Amino acid sequence: MMEVKTVDKPDERRDFPRGHLEALHLTGLDFAVATFEPGWRWSESVRPIAGTDSCEVHHNCFVVQGRMRIRMNDGAESEVGPGDVFVCPPGHDAWVVGDEQCIVYDFAGQMAKDYAKG
Repeated sequence: MMEVKTVDKPDERRDFPRGHLEALHLTGLDFAVATFEPGWRWSESVRPIAGTDSCEVHHNCFVVQGRMRIRMNDGAESEVGPGDVFVCPPGHDAWVVGDEQCIVYDFAGQMAKDYAKG
């Protein structure tokens, strides 16, 4: 069976301080478009919702717009921007760099299922 959905009509939207996530749920894939506004930081905007010390979601992502810095719990850091594809395991903080919103497509599925859900 083939399934086709459009990001223009997400199955659900989750709002959190300085950002939101729009999710599409398909058989075998949960896809998310995450929009993070300047000033967004996971530890400030999502931690109170998640109830964990760091983000415990695995991400397989493509950055469409903006820049984001990611710091792993072990101290390793990386910055991602437009055109970058990245894999980020659980155990990290992240924040928007600069004055432009950051738009990320997440193909992992876990983000669309669990991210910013209390």
